[in-house]
Amino acid sequence: MDRRQSLKALLVGTAATGVLVEACSPTDKKDAVQKAKFTYDRQPEELAILEKLNADVFFTEHEMTLITFLGDIIIPKDEVSGSASDAGVPAFIEFIVKDKPELQTPLRGGLRWLDMKSLQQYSQPFLMASQTQQIRLIDAIAYPDKATPEFQQGVSFFNLLRNLVATGFYTSEMGVKDVGYMGNVPNQWNGVPADVLAQYGLAYTEKEINECVKFT
Repeated sequence: MDRRQSLKALLVGTAATGVLVEACSPTDKKDAVQKAKFTYDRQPEELAILEKLNADVFFTEHEMTLITFLGDIIIPKDEVSGSASDAGVPAFIEFIVKDKPELQTPLRGGLRWLDMKSLQQYSQPFLMASQTQQIRLIDAIAYPDKATPEFQQGVSFFNLLRNLVATGFYTSEMGVKDVGYMGNVPNQWNGVPADVLAQYGLAYTEKEINECVKFT
């Protein structure tokens, strides 16, 4: 499946185009825009929680390495954009599991299941297995309809991880650019077409024509 085409269809079908055009203004707002700074609109207690979440560490170094590796299998680097890890997805997942503790056991348990299954089948942890062995094991859990009963725990884990990776990637700056989503942009309008004005016996004055902004 082409992930960009499916996501473009979703975004184009649901996103509305906004129009915000400001005409003449005596004030030059360029300096004001340059000096504007983004700040979180948070209460002190919310900021305290955010700081704590950022300060805490949940996953071990091995677990983060495994999450990074799996994320890049799910969303690899291509000619359009970087991989999941390039977009900062591992850090996103680390934050999410601290903000939503109910995800900790399923993810940690799934990572351990993957290593144990790799040891069982290939006599070595997942990251030490060959690329062919790794992909064979991922294929066994990546397609729920085809998975055998012995891989059901792995299927549940991989479904959760895949959802988190996709969420992290497509809410990042890189992911938004990946699908070509532009957000709300102003319209460019040159006025009523001359043939339409003629139907009603109307026309712009010379002054209006000279002073109107022209877009090409």
